[in-house]
Amino acid sequence: MRKPAALAAATAVLAAAAAAAVLARQSLREAKRWARAGAVLRDLEARCAAPAERLRQVADAMAAEMRAGLASDEPEGGDGSVVLKMLVTYVDSLPSGDEKGLFYALDLGGTNFRVLRVELGGKEQRIIKQESRGVSIPRHLMSGGADELFDFIAAALAIFVASEGEDYHLPEGVPRQLGFTFSFPVKQTSIASGTLIKWTKGFTIDEMVGMDVVAELNKAIRRQGLDMKITALVNDTVGTLAAAKYADNDAVAAVILGTGTNAAYIDHAHTIPKWHGPLPKSGDMVINMEWGNFRSSHLPLTEFDQALDAESLNPGEQIYEKLISGMYMGEIVRRVLLKMAQGASLFAGDVPQKLEIPYILSTLHMLMMHQDTTPDLQTVGIKLKEILGIHNTCYKTRKVVVDVCEVVASRGARLAAAGVYGILKKLERDTVSPDEQRTVIAVDGGVYKYYTFFAQCMESTLRDLLGEEVSSSVVIKQAEDGSGIGAALLAASYSQCLQDD
Repeated sequence: MRKPAALAAATAVLAAAAAAAVLARQSLREAKRWARAGAVLRDLEARCAAPAERLRQVADAMAAEMRAGLASDEPEGGDGSVVLKMLVTYVDSLPSGDEKGLFYALDLGGTNFRVLRVELGGKEQRIIKQESRGVSIPRHLMSGGADELFDFIAAALAIFVASEGEDYHLPEGVPRQLGFTFSFPVKQTSIASGTLIKWTKGFTIDEMVGMDVVAELNKAIRRQGLDMKITALVNDTVGTLAAAKYADNDAVAAVILGTGTNAAYIDHAHTIPKWHGPLPKSGDMVINMEWGNFRSSHLPLTEFDQALDAESLNPGEQIYEKLISGMYMGEIVRRVLLKMAQGASLFAGDVPQKLEIPYILSTLHMLMMHQDTTPDLQTVGIKLKEILGIHNTCYKTRKVVVDVCEVVASRGARLAAAGVYGILKKLERDTVSPDEQRTVIAVDGGVYKYYTFFAQCMESTLRDLLGEEVSSSVVIKQAEDGSGIGAALLAASYSQCLQDD
């Protein structure tokens, strides 16, 4: 009886040892897997690092490129030596708050457009009433003829004007004034004229390239029998600055942080070498920086950024935008997670097929995972399942995903702050002012509005760069509907200018 018992005991010992060995191997594999994932994360953190010293170098480079752009008349499509276009907008009179009357705006920025009307009551009543309506553009009009597109837009505008009602008051014989936000590349030739450089966002009306977009819309408006005149052609960033100036007279710049990114600011006309016209009465000129195209050796780039850029539709261009905007941050996170899945089996199995699809992970998804406040990061798990088809992730995996989002968002926010700091340096508002002047920066766009961590990180970084004393007089304000209300306010401002002249 002893031999079978001894044999059974020995077998049990061997089985336990074998099981322990299997567990040890699994534990070792797991440890190595997490070590590889951790190594990728640490390398990402190191390469995305944006300490204050580096940010000051980025800001200095931004200010230097601003000066170079203001001195260059390089045409669109030049040799590319000018990084920032620094486009003269011909906007030299921003809303003051004194504007009164009924004004319209047309916001054309993609496959939809909006028509708006606003009644202004001067400094006492400000915006008395406003209404808007959105319209979708039929796909066939995006590749048809210029007349067909603008006739469709003017017809919608006419219907909107017909619904004006008795609440709005327009003096007899006075044409309606319209601000036109046209968010496509345009070479502006005056406050109310500009030729189309190229279409984007799916439009392919080739005959329009080189034509004055204001002239074409004015013709279509006349064909509708409307008594209306376009008094201002602007882009959304300039419109945001106009709306900010109307709300707060200390506004000096506007930044868009959304799907794309841009900035505009008020400069002294006499300091713009490429401005050859007479100095405006105000002495000021709004400059559209097109800052998304900024690049510098001081920007912290990674292998993921370089691959994204090389595979993009515009390699070598919009480098700054590819680091800080909503179009790209989610894609950078996807590329990092893909490397972790391939080299570290982050998701404990085969590489998820959907994770290999470019741009499947948006910045909206990224912010929802990053800002997950549930104890077990439940939202992260849900999003990984919904978007990427990754099931049953553990807490440790979800935490790595959050950490990757934080690294990418922190870098973007800190670099955005450096850009604003660069503008302040150019305007010499980065030091203590003897007259304690207040400086307001208006910011709009979905990344700033909805990505709370990004906004807070950007603001705290700017405070650190400026120092306590200077930052106490610099205010970042969230802007609202610059592309709509801003355009109507500029129509009002320039209507006032015409009356004064």
